[in-house]
This record gives sequence, C-alpha cells and structure tokens, in this order.
Amino acid sequence: MRVIGLMSGTSYDAVDAAAADLRLDGDTLRLTPLGALGQAYDEGLRAELAAALPPATTTLETVCRLDTGVGRAFAEVAARADRELCEGRAELVASHGQTVFHWTENGRVHGTLQIGAPSWIAERTGLPVVSDFRSRDVAAGGQGAPLVALFDTLWLRGRPGRPVALNLGGIANVTVADGGRAYDTGPGNALIDAAVRHVTGGRRAYDAGGALAARGSVHLPLLDRLLAEPYYARPAPKTTGKELFHLPYLLAASAGLGPLRAEDVVATVTALTARTVAGAVRDCGGTEVVASGGGTRNPVLMSALAAALPGVPVRTSDELGMPSAAKEAYAFTVLGFLTAHGLPGTVPACTGARHARVLGSLTPGAAPLSLPAPPPGAPARLRLAPAPGDGARDAAPGAVA
Repeated sequence: MRVIGLMSGTSYDAVDAAAADLRLDGDTLRLTPLGALGQAYDEGLRAELAAALPPATTTLETVCRLDTGVGRAFAEVAARADRELCEGRAELVASHGQTVFHWTENGRVHGTLQIGAPSWIAERTGLPVVSDFRSRDVAAGGQGAPLVALFDTLWLRGRPGRPVALNLGGIANVTVADGGRAYDTGPGNALIDAAVRHVTGGRRAYDAGGALAARGSVHLPLLDRLLAEPYYARPAPKTTGKELFHLPYLLAASAGLGPLRAEDVVATVTALTARTVAGAVRDCGGTEVVASGGGTRNPVLMSALAAALPGVPVRTSDELGMPSAAKEAYAFTVLGFLTAHGLPGTVPACTGARHARVLGSLTPGAAPLSLPAPPPGAPARLRLAPAPGDGARDAAPGAVA
C-alpha cells in the first residue's frame, strides 16, 4: 500500500509529508521510503495559530477558522506529495493534524485535540484519509502519546543493548526499544524557540545552528529553578506540551533574577533540554540514543546531550537510514497502514492504555471506501527497504535491509 503521512509538530511552523510503500511480509512490515517534503504555514495562518494556543484564550470562531485553514494547508501538501513523490498513485493519507490542546490533570490525560479537517484532504486528493489518531488511545485510558513509540519499537527491535529513540521536537520524547517505556521528557525546542522569539523581538523563530546558545553561558540559578519543575519527577507514562512549557512559564522562572543576557537565557534553556533528556535516557538504562526531529540540527544541543551521556553513543536516525526531519511523518504512514488493515497502532505499556487499539477515524475519498482484509497477525518488526534506485545492501537491525 502506498501511503502519505502528514505531520505538523508542536513547533507549528510547517506541514511535513513523507510517502512510503508498505507491505507485510510474514511478521515483518517492510517500508520503502519514497521521499519527503515540507511546506511552511502561511505566515497569517501561523500567526493566528500561535495567538490561539495556550496560555492564550480563544473563541470557537477562531477554532473553526483554524480547523479549516490547517485542513486546507494539509490538503495542499498531500496533493503535492501524491504528485511529486507517488506519481499520482497514493492509496491512503494518514494525517496527524495540528495539536492545539492536550488536556492533562494530575498525570491523567482526559482529552486531546488535533485540528486540520480531513475532509479538505479527501476532497483535494480524492484519497481516503485516516485522522484523529490520538483520541482512541486516550479513550482507552492512555496518554495519547508518544504514538511514534510503536514505530520505534518495531524499527529498533534487535539492535544490541537497549537503544532509546529520541524525538527532539517542540516537546522531547523517548521510546525504549524493548517496548516497555515511552514518554515525553519535557521541552525539546519549545522553551528554546520561545526564548529566541522573545529576546529577538520576534525577528528569529528559533536558534539557527545554536548560534545564540554558543555565545552564552548557562545561568545556574535559572537552570535550578527550571529543573525544579514537578513534571520531571512524575512516573511514566506521562505526556506534556506547550500548555505547560511556554514563554510565560519561562518568564515566571526568571522573575527576580535580575537582568539576564539574551544569549545566557538561550544557553540555559538549551542546557535544560539536554539535562532532562539525558536524565530520561539514564533512567531507562539506555545504551544508545537514536535522535530525530528539528533539535538534531542544533549542534549546541546535540553536543550538550552527548556530554551529559558519556559512554552512550548519540546518533541521528539518518545514520540508520531514516531521515531525521521526516521520521514522524514516516511513522504516521505506518500508523495509517495499520489502521487501514484493522491492526492496533499503540503499545499499551508505552502510552498507559488498558488495551492496544486500532487508531483514528476514516474519511472516504472520491471512490467507495474499500479496506484490505485484516492480515493474520500484527507485525513484530519493521525493516526499511532500499528506496527506488538504491542498491540493496546488508544492514544491522534498524538500518536499511
């Protein structure tokens, strides 16, 4: 099945698409990458989205407008991906949508909301769309995240030691490859981006190349205040988001510390991400880190993470054949494929759900909806096949094989 995966993360800067051919071979799911692309949100839409997110208040009118605007943006990217990556032969779109709220209280998730109406995607492409992946896991008692845990577990299973998959998006999350643990560690890029926008007066959206952090020094009193956040001490499974880690949170932590150099603030929140991620890896007994997401392009963050984990190799997923910038979009191609085949898309031990569940809702495309027959069983492992035009090569588990 040829599937397009669509994703926009907690940095809400662009829509990413990845396309893959997927097929079940016994208990092995084989994924052939067909390529990836991204398209930035229109500045007006992004500004309206940013203005509506917590801790801001909003209106139902704004939510409706954003649901439509994000849906149209996802639809355009899906159409591009079908045309440019799939030669017009895609069979399914799996859309994560844009998370705007993750309702957590006392460590329990009560609801989650991703916008980007799938009907716009189905209408634009003519393809069936799987969407709203997280809600079913929440209804089954889970955290609704990290859903990439199933992909990571299948993909990294069989590598030596205890590898840990790390996603450095707006929020950072880890998955232990043995399938027993996955959770959000805390801020990935969220506080770094918030600090950069604040200290540059909005002229910069993120710390490109870690340049600001590299010129700064860690402010230890501020770091100590940030590390005192109770979330870090909560047991897994757990999830968090920008409902907690946002600019007012950072400003409140900085109160009373006197004037702080802009570079020092950015260096401090960069160190916070590295320290909290490294602590999670140590707590998991990780022997290897396989990182993906936008944070992997920040050399200061990656160097700080490596320094905090002596003896533990820190590499990007690119080294194992999976583009780090597109890994989450590829993960949703897998989740969409599983849903279309009636197979569960979660690991209950990772999300805390009572049961593994088939995820998402299906929106028909232009043709009558026709789903494949469910296979005899769920896959036990994921292997990446060579992309079209690549020569086959032997590889260790987790790499192209």
